[in-house]
This record gives sequence, C-alpha cells and structure tokens, in this order.
Amino acid sequence: MDCEVVAIGTELLLGQIIDTNSAWIGEQLALHGINCRFQAKVGDNVDRIVSAIRIALDRSDAVICCGGLGPTQDDLTRQALAAVMGVELTFDEDRADLIRWMFRGRNRRMPDNNLTQAYRPAGSEFLETQPGTAPGLRCPVGEGGKQVIYAVPGVPWEMQQMVSVEIIPDLQRRSGVTSVLRSRTLRTWGESESGLAERLSERISELDELGNPTLAFLASGAEGLKVRITAAAPTEEEAVELLAAEEQLLRGLIGDFVFGLDDQTMEAVVLAALRERHLTLAVAESLTGGLLGARLSAVSGASDVFVGGVIAYTAQVKREQLGVPDGPVVSEETAAAMALGVRQRLGADVGLAVTGVAGPTESEGRPVGTVCFGVALGDDVSTFELRLPGNRQAVRELTVISVLDALRRRLTI
Repeated sequence: MDCEVVAIGTELLLGQIIDTNSAWIGEQLALHGINCRFQAKVGDNVDRIVSAIRIALDRSDAVICCGGLGPTQDDLTRQALAAVMGVELTFDEDRADLIRWMFRGRNRRMPDNNLTQAYRPAGSEFLETQPGTAPGLRCPVGEGGKQVIYAVPGVPWEMQQMVSVEIIPDLQRRSGVTSVLRSRTLRTWGESESGLAERLSERISELDELGNPTLAFLASGAEGLKVRITAAAPTEEEAVELLAAEEQLLRGLIGDFVFGLDDQTMEAVVLAALRERHLTLAVAESLTGGLLGARLSAVSGASDVFVGGVIAYTAQVKREQLGVPDGPVVSEETAAAMALGVRQRLGADVGLAVTGVAGPTESEGRPVGTVCFGVALGDDVSTFELRLPGNRQAVRELTVISVLDALRRRLTI
C-alpha cells in the first residue's frame, strides 16, 4: 500500500515552522510496512489543498492530511475534503458536545468558533482518538471506498496519538500487512559517508541480493553519520534477532567509528563511559563558549560525572585561571595546559579542553576551522589538531562532537 502525506499550512511554505510532522509520519509508515513515496506541502487555500489531495489520490491508495483542522478562518482542510468528496459539510452534535465538555473540563470559556470543528464531510467519520479539541477525520473515497483520506491536526502530540492509535492500524488492516518491520540505527563519527560505503560495499551487495534486512545511510551533520538497519519478519522476536545479527556484523566492519545506537548522543555515551569507570569530568572551552558544557549538562543525571567548566575565551583568562603559558593560544600546547588546568582547578579526574579559530577570519595566522583539543586523564595528556569545515556555528558544533569522540576513544584504550 502507498500512502502520501500532505502537510497543510502557509507557515510551512514560508519556513516559519519546520515540518517535522511529515518526517515523523513517514518514519511510522515505513516501520509498519507501508510505502510513503511522496510528501507535499500546500498553503492555506481551498483550491490548492483540493489540487494537492487529488494529485495524491492519483498515485496513492491513502492520503494523510496534516494541519488545517483548527477553529480559525485559515483552517480549511474540512472544506477541501468535502470538495474532493463532492459532498456538503454536516454538523455533528455529539462531537460538538465533546468539544464543549473539553472546555468545561479545563475551566475555560469556549469561543463559539470552536464549534466549526464539529463539522465533517458527509460520509466521513471522526476518529475516536481526540487528545485536543480538533477531531481527526477518516474519509472514504474512490469506487467502493477503496481509497481513504485521513485528516489530523498539526499539533505534533495530537497528531502522533491519532496516527499511532487510529491510522496505522487501519492502514495495516487495509493493506493486509502481517509482517513486523523494525529498525536499528548505528551512530558513527569520524568516517565519511563514502568511506562507510566503501567499508560496507560487499555487505551492501549481499543484502541487495537477499532483500532483508536493508541498509540506509543518513547524514546528520554534527550528529554524525547514521547507518540504519531495517528488518522484516513474521514476529517481533524474529525481527529483533535479524537486527542483532546484522548489527554485530556491521560493527565488525565499521569498528570503533560506531559510538552508539538509535537515539544515543555522543555526550550521553561519554558520560556513561566515565560513570562506568567512576571518573569525573571538567571542561575548559574557548571557541565553543560553553556549548560543550551545555551539551553535557543537558543529559539527565550528568551531575554525578560532570563537575563543571571554565569558559576561557580570552588569552588573559586562559593564563590567569588555567595556567596557560605565554605564547599563541591556538595550539596543542595551550589545549594541553587548559585540560590540565581545569582538571586541577575543579578537582576532576578528567579534563577536556578546546581552543581554536571558529571564524569568520583567521587568528594568530591560523586558518578558520583550526581546532586543538586536550584530553587529560590524571596528569597524562593527549592532544589533537583538526581542520573543520563550515561557517562559525558549524565549526563550533563539529568541535563539540569531535572532542567528545576523542575522549570516548581515549577511555577505551
């Protein structure tokens, strides 16, 4: 079965809101064995919404419309669906009572325009799951109702409940899908996409012949490269077994470029490794200006490992607070002194330091993107120097994951 997503809202076209809903819906469809070959965005205009839905129906069995179900004048999805179906909108008193009850339960006055949400195209039905005041819709179309249009609100948590509880099971029933699809993602850092493809070329060829499981590469900028494994099987247990076997094989081919699985971040992996070894961490930052500490402290439970940091942005602060000697500050020697200095000053077992040139212009004769790291485990210090690409923010973000990866690798020696 093919299912298309049509995201509705002028704000999506203007870039005022990033369309994460379509990405989430596409992921859920793929995980449940339903093809999503097209996704579209359309503004708040009835004629254009109708056109987008009709185009989707010409090439797909089902369409999920996301957005435009609210009570305001620019919420036009109901009218567009009625036009596609060739029917009138009808008022549903039971649904109106539910909306009134929701407002009473929140002890809030209900503006009269909220009752526009109780209208539905004749022949359609409201979805039973309704987390907010905007109900979702299921609209049969085509000969014998073989095709279907779903409409869900644009509010992410409302949409996700409706898709998970109502739409995915309905699509699976319609398509006759009985197999279970599961995915697992290997998170990597330090190897290029072409390099990973080269390392895995033989295995990719083998899987092309087998057809199951499958591999996909997902470039994620400063979050690294992801290798997603997807497996299909009659049962959950068999799918998990396939994933586990493939993961083990891929780890053997990729090696220590793999730092985590699925939603694991580099900072969470590093903190876990330190915790396992009963080590504490302090950081000294120059060009990242606190970004490294912010990423570490955002991890729940970080306080039992991460003791704090020093933002040593100027040369004077580096020297007075961290004991950096006179001389150029964009150097491995400075990074080493910063790492040792912050470890000693904050009483941590491990010191991590970054200094460099984020741009937009060079400094001390060093080109933009020059970054020096220092990793101090006790009094044993390792240093590294890299040239990172991109603008100022990209260099800062790449620096964070790169220095954390340097610490991760050092901890595994």
